[in-house]
Amino acid sequence: MATPVLTRPRPERTPRGSRPSTVRRRVGATPRAFYWMVVPAVAVFALLHTVPVLIGVFFSFTNYAGFGSWDFVGFGNFLALFQDDRVLKAYGFTFGFAIVATILTNVISLAIAVGLNAKIAFQSTFRGIFFIPYVLAILVVGYVFQYFFANSLPRILSNVPVFRDNILTNPDWAWTAIVALAVWQACAFAIILYLAGLQTIPQELYEASAIDGATPGRQFRSITFPMISAFFTINMVLSLKGFLQTFDHIVALTAGGPGTSTESITLLIFRGGFQGGEFAYQSANAVLFVVVIMLVSFLQFRILQRKEADF
Repeated sequence: MATPVLTRPRPERTPRGSRPSTVRRRVGATPRAFYWMVVPAVAVFALLHTVPVLIGVFFSFTNYAGFGSWDFVGFGNFLALFQDDRVLKAYGFTFGFAIVATILTNVISLAIAVGLNAKIAFQSTFRGIFFIPYVLAILVVGYVFQYFFANSLPRILSNVPVFRDNILTNPDWAWTAIVALAVWQACAFAIILYLAGLQTIPQELYEASAIDGATPGRQFRSITFPMISAFFTINMVLSLKGFLQTFDHIVALTAGGPGTSTESITLLIFRGGFQGGEFAYQSANAVLFVVVIMLVSFLQFRILQRKEADF
């Protein structure tokens, strides 16, 4: 009598390139914890940011003074901005200040970053020292600078006509004090970005160029700057955008004075919108300013990225 042969049941084959439905559901499913973390964050962001922005855009088309009734005026507020001498003067000062501060910040920061990236003693200590301005409250530091410019500097440089008196009361030179404070504070973050870029450059490039007889200046022009051009682009865009929105520096040093010689766009929007009964008018100014910043940042990216390709 023949003994029966026991055979194993063959497992069901799935089509090639596909997975069982249970695995597919498990991989494609979104964890519930994701919703518990993201949904509240989005809701808070929308409540504290998106909704106020939309309200501001809405009132920019009205004549609302911040209280009482209001009526729609269409684009009347926007057209009036281009005929307002105070607004045009504020835009001129803001852009002039931002351009000068951006250039100085990136030149000084890049020079310091190159020095800190070299093999020097107490390298980490110096990096920490140069980063301190970024973590300090700018209003507090601004009042310290105000005392320095108003009291200490006239005594130290009593023989220099510009600094003999309080430079903050000089309509022609008060902006330089604001630039000094803004650059001092902004260099800290820019140095960190440049240091991050410098550390991505292979040392073999410098060694090979040194063998070929390249001077430090030639190494910087041919190796260092082209290799960190992307970091230069980021720093330029962030610096200009930040300086265009300057507010604390001016409040601490000059409060927009003397007169309105150092009044920036953000300070004008704050004063007119919350103190001058021009809520709708300055809301339109704020909307226009956002559009201007976006256009300037976009143009910066396009121009500087083309320069990167040339390197």
